[in-house]
Formats: sequence, structure tokens, C-alpha cells
Amino acid sequence: MSQPLPIDPLLPAAVAALATPGALVVTAAPGAGKSTRLPPALARVADGQVLLLQPRRVAARALARRIAEEQGWTLGQEVGYQVRHERVGGPRTRLWVLTEGVLTRRLQDDPLLDGVACVILDEFHERHLHSDLALAWCAELRRTVRPELGLVVMSATIDPAPVAAFLGGAPVLDAPGRPFPVTVRNAPGRDPRRLDERVAEAVRSALAEPDSGDVLVFLPGVGEIRGCQALLDGCGGPVLPLHGQLPPEEQDRCLAPSRERRVILATNVAETSLTIPGVRTVVDSGEHRVARFDPDAGLDTLLIEGIPRFSADQRAGRAGRTAPGRCWRLWSQAEDRDRPNALDAEVRRCDLAGTLLTLAACGERDPAAFRWFEVPDRERLDHARDLLRLLGLVSADGSLTADGTRAAAMPLHPRWARLLLAAQATGRPRLGASLAAVSSGRDLRIHQRGQVATPSDSDALDDLERLERAEHLDFHRRLRDEGIDPGAAREAAQTRRDLLRLVRPGDAEPAADAVACARLLLEAWPDRVGRRTARDGNRVALVGGLA
Repeated sequence: MSQPLPIDPLLPAAVAALATPGALVVTAAPGAGKSTRLPPALARVADGQVLLLQPRRVAARALARRIAEEQGWTLGQEVGYQVRHERVGGPRTRLWVLTEGVLTRRLQDDPLLDGVACVILDEFHERHLHSDLALAWCAELRRTVRPELGLVVMSATIDPAPVAAFLGGAPVLDAPGRPFPVTVRNAPGRDPRRLDERVAEAVRSALAEPDSGDVLVFLPGVGEIRGCQALLDGCGGPVLPLHGQLPPEEQDRCLAPSRERRVILATNVAETSLTIPGVRTVVDSGEHRVARFDPDAGLDTLLIEGIPRFSADQRAGRAGRTAPGRCWRLWSQAEDRDRPNALDAEVRRCDLAGTLLTLAACGERDPAAFRWFEVPDRERLDHARDLLRLLGLVSADGSLTADGTRAAAMPLHPRWARLLLAAQATGRPRLGASLAAVSSGRDLRIHQRGQVATPSDSDALDDLERLERAEHLDFHRRLRDEGIDPGAAREAAQTRRDLLRLVRPGDAEPAADAVACARLLLEAWPDRVGRRTARDGNRVALVGGLA
């Protein structure tokens, strides 16, 4: 029998709210049990499937397993999960834990969500484009053709009033948490040392204190995790990475109880929805990677930025889930005053082209008329729509072209989908799938400090050679010695396999060369074709208007 949690007495009221009026906003402090208790309670009474959306793959897998364990269910039977490249469940599964992107793909084939009784958006405060789209689309379904569809929005930190108003005055249920006290220590001032050196010192200091338990370290990315791993070698216990690109079995090592005292180096995948047993100390770098649209690149770019205050509070709370804890923040109190309260929503900072293509695939021709939860800036909407027209994916009236229909079915940004379609048309589908896979995913290179790049005719060809080398060595970890990330290469190979199912490669294909790569890349970036403005200069005038 699972232990009682603060949300348990409120479950009957939540179930009643989903009967009338059918929408609900839940605010719950960390540890209240909203993610593990409310979804199965709704699944037991729902007349159809319940979809629980999570922002990250690690959390989706872990939540499905945790729910199965608490409810005495079988994973893959009553409860299942679906993330990119992995699906565990079947026709009898009533509760599905999905990443947000999976629902976005489903909406294109099934915009009415037939057979779905309730959609739950968890951790909505993160405000990803996928979650904004899911909220707006499901709210429109309820308003028009599916008034019986249940809709729940949950978060530990969101202001519930705007969401409740958007849902027509939905009731708000507030569940208290059960966190233990956490002592927070800030750095005395700015420290000029490298981040990995500052983290390693803080971890060793934390380990020297009594009752510090396992130490959870928040870092901005995989590269920083590897750097800290090297400096913490021999600290007295296992040093484990935790990030979304790890194989599930390696993620499970962090999420399972351990008799050893561990140091867990994590990205923000551990910030919400996960309880890592044994953690009583958090070391917070104060940084994360944020996607923002880069006009020069024509795509979103990941930037390292300081975390907002709500993320800092979420991270500190990880130390107080099971016992009193402590948090070491590697920034001063003076620096803390300069931090924003929250991160701006993706609808305000990310490329909208993929979202508009999804809307067109769902039958929405005019994105400006769509009932957004937060309406994007008109200039950014126009820019995304112009790009889709330039790529030949939507027509002048906003409807999908034949190529647009095919592109919308691909789990890629519209630029990469355009490239893949051009590759098939020119008899090079494998080259196109390979280029899209290595260029749209994580960097296959491991950047070593002080490393100087070797001049090359084509970065794209270099990445294709890295992928071929990784496959030849069966993605062995010794690839790291050659500067190749085996995890990123494995993911690229899986993405290529998925894409090749969409374009049906022929029996034979010419070998890749720089000219063929350039021609395909120009299909994806027609607005990045340029002409030198001076014979001996490096400035160019682009057809897209940039220089």
C-alpha cells in the first residue's frame, strides 16, 4: 500500500470537477502527489483514455513506472508511456504518459482525439510551444465539438487565474505539499573560476558534512556534466549523469534507491516531476540551456542563461522531498536580485514555423485567428508563415500543399522536412535522411577544451563520417577518444531509420559529396542564399533580407 500524500483527500473533489464543468486547474506544492495520484484516479472513472503530458522523456518514463508501482498495475497494461523512439502500452492501456511532442503528432492524425476522455497538462508553467498548443486545441475542442472532453492543467508554480479564465472560469484546486525545510547557502560573491571547478569544490564540501545524503547537482548541459565527472573522479562514491539522452537503464540507476552515497549530475530534467531517493543536498550551478530563435541561423539556438527564481526554488526543493536538506547556490545574494521571476514562454522566444505547420495539418489555415492561450507577436507569426510559403509547404490561403502534408507528418522542423522531400525527389533519400538526422539533433562532436577545429570542405560531410564511424564501432564508448559522442550518434541513427520509413529509399544511391550536400541544404535554407557585397569582403546580401 503506498503512503498517503497531501493530494489524496482532494481526489474526490477533482474527479467531481471533471464531471462538471469538465475543466480543472490544479496548483500543488512539490511532493503533494499531483502527478502520481490524480491521473490514475481519473483513469479509473473516465469513459476512455486519459493522456498525461510531461515535458521530458525521463519524467514520462519514471512517472509511468511510479504510477504502476503505487497502484499495483502492470506497466504496459493499465498504464503505459510513449516518448520519441519508444512506446510501452497497448489497446487496453487507459492511462498514457506522453511527452508533449507526441500529442502534437497525434493531433495531426486525430484532431478530435477520438477515444480520449481527458487530457492532463502537467508542469504547465514551463510553457513549451507544445503545451500551449495542446491547451488551446483541447479548449477549442471542448468549446465546439467535444464538450465532454476533460481538461486538467497542473503546476506547482503557475498563477492559476489566467488559465482558469481561459477555460471559461474553471475551478482551481490547491493542494498543499509536504516538503521538509531546506537550508539555502549562497556564494559570498562572484567567482572567476570555471563552472566545473566551482561545482567540484561545492560537491566535495557538501560530502564532508554529516547527513548530506546523496548530492544532486544541476548543470546546464551534457558537456558540463562530463567536465564535472572528470573532476569528481575518486570523490568517494558513484558519480552518475542524468539527462534525457541517456539510455533508460542508465537513467534508472539514478531513480532507484541505492545503499551507496551518490553524486548525481543532472540537467533540468531533474527539476520537476521526479523524486530521486536519497537526495538531501542540492548543488545548483544557477544555469540552464534555453532555446531562442536566432534570425541569423533561421532556427532556434540553445543558449546558456541564468535560471529564473522559480527554477531556483524548484531545484532547492529537490533536497527536501524526503527529509530536511540543504542547497548550495553558486551565485551570490546580490546576483539573485537580478534574476527574473520566471522564464518567458516559448511562444514569445522560439521559432513558430513548426507550430504553424501543425496547425495547418489540423485544419487551421489562419494562425492569427486561432484561439491561442497567449497570442504570439504578429510579426513573428508572419515570419513563420512566410517561411512555410517559401518552402512550398503552405499555399497562399494557408492550406497545406501536397509537400506540406508530407512534411507535417515528419518529426522535423519544416526546413529539414523540405530537405528530406527534395532528397527523395532527386534520388538521394538516404543522404537526405542522414543530413536531417545529424543536423537537427545533438552535436555528434565532443568539444574538448583548447581544441582547434580542422579546416574542412563541409561540416555536413564531417558529421556523416562521424555517424558512419560510430555505426562501424557499434556506438562504443571509446568513440569519445575520437571526439565522437556515441549517445548522440545512436540517436541520429535512430532518427535516420525513422525518416527512411517515410521516404522509401531505393536500391542504390550515389556516394555523398559536398555538392550534393550543398544542394539539399539550399532546399532547406532558400532564404540564406547570398551574394558578396564586395569582391574581397566577407559580407553578403541574403535573399531573406539579412546581411
